[in-house]
Amino acid sequence: MVRAKTWILTKHFEGFPKQSDFQLKEEELPEPKDGQVLLEALFLSVDPYMRPFSRVRMKEGDVMIGTQVAKVVQSKNAAFPIGAHVVGRGGWRTHTVSDGSDLVPVMPDWPQDVSLSLALGTVGMPGLTALYGIEEVLELKSGETLLVNAAAGAVGSVVGQIGKLKGCRVVGSAGSDAKVAFLKELGFDEAFNYKTVASLEEALRKAAPDGYDCYFENVGGPFASAAMSQMKNFGRIAVCGSIATYNDTEAQTGSYPQMTMIFKQLKMEGFMQSRWERKNPESLKRLMGWLKEGKLHSREHVTKGFENMPAAFMGMLRGENTGKANVAV
Repeated sequence: MVRAKTWILTKHFEGFPKQSDFQLKEEELPEPKDGQVLLEALFLSVDPYMRPFSRVRMKEGDVMIGTQVAKVVQSKNAAFPIGAHVVGRGGWRTHTVSDGSDLVPVMPDWPQDVSLSLALGTVGMPGLTALYGIEEVLELKSGETLLVNAAAGAVGSVVGQIGKLKGCRVVGSAGSDAKVAFLKELGFDEAFNYKTVASLEEALRKAAPDGYDCYFENVGGPFASAAMSQMKNFGRIAVCGSIATYNDTEAQTGSYPQMTMIFKQLKMEGFMQSRWERKNPESLKRLMGWLKEGKLHSREHVTKGFENMPAAFMGMLRGENTGKANVAV
C-alpha cells in the first residue's frame, strides 16, 4: 500500500484564499488493477485558473484541482511503462492511481538538459495558451503592435516573446520594477510598472502613441477599460484571464465597453487553449524547438515541498512569482 498526501478544499473561497480553506490529508491507495498505473508527483502547477474554476468544478471536500508532472512507479498499462513521465490532472496529490485516460506522455525526445517542470509552463499549458491566443484568436501579423498585461507571468512572458518572433512591436505591463526589468531582458520593446505609473492611460499612450492592433488580456478590471480606449480601429482582443476580479466578493463596476467597441469596430474573443487540443503535439514541438534554439526563454518560481502548496498558490495570486509558479515535491 502507498500512502498519498492530498490537499483538500475544505471551504469554497470567499475573497482571497486562506490557509484554513485547505486541509492536508493522507489516504491509502490500492494496488493498480489491470489497465492502471501508480504515479508519483514530481512537480505540481499552481495557476490563476484554479481560483475561479474551483467554484464551478469542485465541491467542498474535493482534492484541489490541478496539473502535475509525474513518474510512473507501478504499471499494469502497456501504454505507460514504469519510469515514464506524464502530465496528469490528478490535482494536489503526491500519488495517484490512474487508468491513463487523463494522462499525456511527456514528449519522448524531451531533452535531458530541460527540466520536466517546463511541461507545466513554457512547453505546456501556459505556452499553448500563449501560442493559440496569438495565432488562432488574434491572428497576429508582422509589423503590428501587441499589448499584453501580467506580462511577467507564465502566459504573458511567452506571449511577448512569440510576438517578437513574429516581427511585432510588443508592450508589456507588470507589477514590479524587477518584473519590468525581466521583460526588457526578454526583448519587450516597452514595459512599465502599472502600480507606480501616475496614469495608466498615459503610460499606455506613451508606450504606443499610434495605438494597439492586438491586446492579450490576462487581468481585466480597470486595466481593460484603459487599454480598450487605446486600441486602433479594427483591433483584436484575446481574453485569456481576469485575475483582477477573481478574489472579489462583490462584482466590480466600471466603464462599459460597448460604445468603444462599436466606434473602433473591435473584435474581442474569450478562449481556452483546450479548444485546439488536437494541435498540441505539433505545437509543443514548436515551443520546445524555440526554447532549444534560444528564441524562447523561460523563468520559473519553484516552491519546494508538497506541504507548501497552499502558500505557493496564494503567493502566485499575489503576484510573487516571475514566470511560471510550480511546486517541487
